[in-house]
Amino acid sequence: MTTIISNPESFEKVRSQIEKEGKNKIHILADFDRTLTYGQIAGKKTPSIISLLRDGNHLTKDYAEKANALFEKYHPIEIDPEISLEEKKEAMVEWWKVHNELLIKSGLSRKDLKSIVKSRGVKFREGVLEFLDYLNENSIPLVILSASGAGDAIPMFFEEVGKNYSNIFYVINEFNWNENGKAISQKDKVIHAMNKDETIMKEIPEVYNKIKNRKNVILLGDSLGDIEMIKGFEFDNLIKIGFLNSNIDKLEKIYKENFDVVLEDDCDFNFVNELIRKVD
Repeated sequence: MTTIISNPESFEKVRSQIEKEGKNKIHILADFDRTLTYGQIAGKKTPSIISLLRDGNHLTKDYAEKANALFEKYHPIEIDPEISLEEKKEAMVEWWKVHNELLIKSGLSRKDLKSIVKSRGVKFREGVLEFLDYLNENSIPLVILSASGAGDAIPMFFEEVGKNYSNIFYVINEFNWNENGKAISQKDKVIHAMNKDETIMKEIPEVYNKIKNRKNVILLGDSLGDIEMIKGFEFDNLIKIGFLNSNIDKLEKIYKENFDVVLEDDCDFNFVNELIRKVD
C-alpha cells in the first residue's frame, strides 16, 4: 500500500491549520462505495448495491434487461461533452426516477437490502470502524453522499456492524416502504452523478445546520468525480483524499493532480485515522 502526498508543503500548511482550529470546526464528507469500503474483494471489483440486488436474484427476471436499456439511453447523455450541464441534470433526474420506478415494479423490498448487507459482498476497509468510533466520540459530523440507486441499504451496512451513530448523516436515494417492507414510492430528493455535491445540503436543513459552521473539511472519495462533492460549500480549509483502488499506472498522475493525498492499492484507513486524531 502506497501513500502519496501530492504537494507536501501545501498539505502541511492546510493540515496544520485544521489541527489548530480543532474538532469543533471540522466535518468529514465521504463517498460510500469503494471509499469507506474496499474496492476489491478476493481480487474482484466490489459490486455496487444494485449489482448485488440484480445478481442475487432478488428482483424480477426482466429487471436486468430493462435497467440496461435505461443505461444505453441515458449514459451517452451523461458523458456527451456537447450537452449542457443543465440538460444533463434533467436527464439524470429522469433516469433515476424511471429506474427507481423499475426497482419498485421489480419487487424491491427491505428484506432484499438486508440480505445483500449480510452477504458480505461489501466490506468496510480496515480501520474504518475505529474511524467511525472516533468521530462519534468527538461529535465530528460524517456526511455520506451517495448516488447509489438503492441508498436505503447504506445505513444498514452501518447497523450491521453496530456503528450507525447519530453523528452520521446520509444524503442518499431513499424509498417509502409499506407495512410489508415493499418499496412503494421514491422520496422526493434524487441524488445523481450531476448533483452529488454539498449544494444539495442547503435543501436538507437537518444536515446543513450541523455542518454550516464547520468549514474545515476532509473529503474522501475513490473517483475523480467525488472531488465535486465539495461544490457549493464555502470551506476555509480542505484536504481531498483519493483512494486509487486499481489501474494505478494509468490513473496515478491525474489523481495526484486532483487529490491532495492518494492512497493506492486498496489501502486501509490508517492514514486517515492518524490525520483525524491529530486534530485537537
